[in-house]
Amino acid sequence: MNNLFDRIAEHYDSPKQLELAKAISEKIKTELTNSKSKVVLDYGCGTGLVGLALADKFEQIVFVDPSKEMINIVDQKIEQMKLTNTQTIVDHFSKGHTLDLKADVIILSLVLLHIPDTQEILEALYEVLNPKGCLLVVDFDKNEKVSHEKVHNGFSQTDLKQKLETIGYKYVQSETFYHGEQLFMKQDASMFLLRAEK
Repeated sequence: MNNLFDRIAEHYDSPKQLELAKAISEKIKTELTNSKSKVVLDYGCGTGLVGLALADKFEQIVFVDPSKEMINIVDQKIEQMKLTNTQTIVDHFSKGHTLDLKADVIILSLVLLHIPDTQEILEALYEVLNPKGCLLVVDFDKNEKVSHEKVHNGFSQTDLKQKLETIGYKYVQSETFYHGEQLFMKQDASMFLLRAEK
C-alpha cells in the first residue's frame, strides 16, 4: 500500500482532492473549540491538505503517514508556509506501536477506508488520546456500488459508533455533511464526520 501512495504523492493534490480537503477542513473547524492550547495528530495525513489548513488552530500539529513521499510533500509545504508548530513522522500505528505520542485531538480523514483492520487502528488511537481528548473521523458512508479488494466501501455510521463504544470511546456522534458526484471510486457518494471522546 505504501508503494502506491509513494507513487501518487507528487500528483495527489488534484483540483478534486483540494476541493474535498477544503470541505473537510471547514467542517472540522466547526468542531474545534478552545483548541489553541491543544496538540493534534493528523494520522494518515497524506500531503497534509486537511491538517495544514487547521495548523493555526492548534499549539502543535503532528503529521503521521506511512508514505515517505507524502511526508516529503508535507515538509515542503511546512517550509513554504513557515510553520513552526509542526512535526512530521513517517510511520504507522498498530497494537503496542504508537510512537509514545499523546494528542488532544486526532484527525482521521479518509484514512479508515484504506486500513484492513479498523478495530486495531481505532484501539491504537484510543491509547494515543489524552483523557477527554477527541477523535474526529471523516469517511464515506457505506456505498454498495463501490467494490475494491483493498478499500472498504465506506462505513455504516451506526456500526462504526458501536465499534468505538466497545473500545471505550464516549459521546460518539456523527452526521453526513457532504455529497458529491463521482466522489468515491467514480461513484456518487457522501461523507460523514464522526466525533468521539476518550
